[in-house]
Amino acid sequence: MPAYTAPTKDMQFLLHDLLNVSKSDIEGYDELEADFTSAVLEEAGKLASDVLAPLNVVGDTEGCVLENGVVRTPTGFKEAFEKIKEGGWTALDCDPEYGGQGMPYVLATAVGEIFVSANMAFNMYQGLTHGAYSAIHAHGSAEQKAKFLPKMVTCEWTGTMNLTEPHCGTDLGLMRTKAEPQDDGSYKVTGQKIFISAGDHDMAENIIHLVLAKIPGGPEGIKGVSLFIVPKFIVNDDGSLGDRNGVSVGKIEEKMGIHGNSTCVMDYDGATGYLIGDMHKGMRAMFTMMNEARLGVGLQGYAQAEAAYQNAVIYANDRLQGRDVTGAKNPDGPADPLIVHPDIRRNLMDQKSFVEGARAFTFWGASLIDKAHKSGDKDAEGLISLMTPVIKGFQTDKGFEMATQAQQVYGGHGYIEEWGMSQFARDARIAMIYEGANGVQALDLVGRKLAQDGGKHVMAFFEMVKNFIKENDGNEALKADFLEPLKKASKDLQAAGMYFMQNGMKNPNNALSGSYDFMHMFGHVCLGLMWAQMAKASMEALEGGASDVEFYNTKIATGRYYMARQLPATSMHLARIESGADTVMALDAANF
Repeated sequence: MPAYTAPTKDMQFLLHDLLNVSKSDIEGYDELEADFTSAVLEEAGKLASDVLAPLNVVGDTEGCVLENGVVRTPTGFKEAFEKIKEGGWTALDCDPEYGGQGMPYVLATAVGEIFVSANMAFNMYQGLTHGAYSAIHAHGSAEQKAKFLPKMVTCEWTGTMNLTEPHCGTDLGLMRTKAEPQDDGSYKVTGQKIFISAGDHDMAENIIHLVLAKIPGGPEGIKGVSLFIVPKFIVNDDGSLGDRNGVSVGKIEEKMGIHGNSTCVMDYDGATGYLIGDMHKGMRAMFTMMNEARLGVGLQGYAQAEAAYQNAVIYANDRLQGRDVTGAKNPDGPADPLIVHPDIRRNLMDQKSFVEGARAFTFWGASLIDKAHKSGDKDAEGLISLMTPVIKGFQTDKGFEMATQAQQVYGGHGYIEEWGMSQFARDARIAMIYEGANGVQALDLVGRKLAQDGGKHVMAFFEMVKNFIKENDGNEALKADFLEPLKKASKDLQAAGMYFMQNGMKNPNNALSGSYDFMHMFGHVCLGLMWAQMAKASMEALEGGASDVEFYNTKIATGRYYMARQLPATSMHLARIESGADTVMALDAANF
C-alpha cells in the first residue's frame, strides 16, 4: 500500500523563508509564527498519514453505493469524517461569527494539500462544503447566513455546487432547470443536474445544494441564470430539520477515479429553493465558489503528484535493477538500485522540481486571496484572477503528467493495482476536466483575463518579474542559473502576448489556437519566478548560518534543474503560438 508523509519542512520553508508570513501586514498573518504553523501542519500530517491515507485505497476499491435512495460511503469514511470535524479542521479559515477559527487562507491551503495528497476523494466532501460556505458568506442574506453557515462550518451539514446538466457543461446558458417563484418568496426548483461531487452521502445530517436555475420570464442565455439554496432537508426557523425536500439521487456515476467520492445525478422535482443574491445574477455568486474551487483543483494536481512522487522515490531506492555505468554502487548485491540511473534521476527531478515549484505558486496565490479578502486590495484581487486559470490549468496538466511519470518508475509494477500507483494517475486525471476543462481555462486566460482592467494585471506581473531580476542583478550566484533563464522566459511570454495583440483582432483564431500553449508558457514563467525566489531565500538562509545546510542546497539544486530543463519549454510554446491558426484550422470537419 502506498505511504504518505506530509512535506511539512517544505511548507514551513515557503511560509517563513519565502513568503515571510509572520512579518506580513496582511491581517492575521502576525499570528502565523513558525512554532504555531509547525504545530498545525504536523498535526494535520499525523491525521493524514494515520487515518486518511490508509483509507485511500479503500475508497478506490469499494467506491460509494446507492441503497434505497441513500448513498453509503466506503468503510471508515464516516469515522474519519468525524475526526476531521472534531479536530476543527473544516473551520480553519472560516468566519468566527459563524463558528470558524478565522485563520488565513494560506494556512488552510497548506492543510488542504496534506489532506488531498493523503486522500483526494475523501477531502472533496469538506472541500465542496467550503466552497458553498464561501458563496453563501459572500452573497447570502443575513438570515441565510445565520441559518446555514454555522453547521456548514462544522460540516454537520455539507454543501455542493450544481451547474452541469446532461446537455450543457461549459455553455451554462443552455440549462433547462427552472425555478418557479412562490407566494412565500421561495422557489420550486425542477430539473436534473449531473456530475455533482459529494451530491449525497451518509456522513452529514443535511446537504446544502447550491443550484443554478432559470426563473421563467428572465433574459435568455447565461444572463437569465440565478443561484438557489436547495437543502436536502428543509431547515425550520429554529434551525431544526423538517421534511425531506424534493431532491433525490438518480444514480452514482461510474468513474475512472476518485471512487470514494459520490459523484451523483441529482433530480430536482419541485424542490424548495431560496434565491441567493440578485435575480438573474447567479453566475456572479457561483463564481465566488468556482474561483476558490479552481485554486483548490490546481492544488489537487500537484498534491496527487506529490503523493505519487514520494512512493516513486521509495521504489527507486529499493528496487535493484542493472548497474551504474560509472561503477557499481551496491557491489555486495546482485544489482544497483534504480535511482543510480540517469533517466530515473531525470524522471524524479521532473517530478520534484514541478511539485515544489507548484506548491510555492499555489501558496503565493493563496496569500493574494488573503490580501484581497482581508485588505480589500483590488490589485491583489486582479492578479489572482489572472493567475487562477494558470494555477488550475497548468498545474493539473502537469500534475497528471508527473503522476504517470511516477508510475513509470515502477515499470510493470506501476501498471498493477496492488502497488497503488494507478490510483494516483486515475484520481489526478479528473482535475484536468472539472471546474472548467483546461481548454476553457486557456480560453478564459487569453480571451478575458489578459485584457481585464485594460491589461493592468498582466503588466503588473511582467513588472514584478522585471523588478526581481533588476533588484538581484548584482547577485552572481543567482544570475546565470536563475535570472537569465527567467528573463528569457518572460520575454517569450511577452512576445506571445504581443503576437495576440497584433494578430488576434484580425483573426481571433490566431489567439484562440495558441491559448493552450500560452497557459503552459505562463505556468512555466510563474514557476520560474518561484524557483528564482526560492533560490534567493535558500542562499540567504545559508549565508545566515542556517543549520539545515542539506535542505537549502537541495532546494537550490532542484531549482537549477527546473530553470535548465523545464523553463526552456517557453521557446517551444512561443514557436507554436507564432505559427498562427492556419495549420490548426486547415481541415474541414468532415476530414477529421
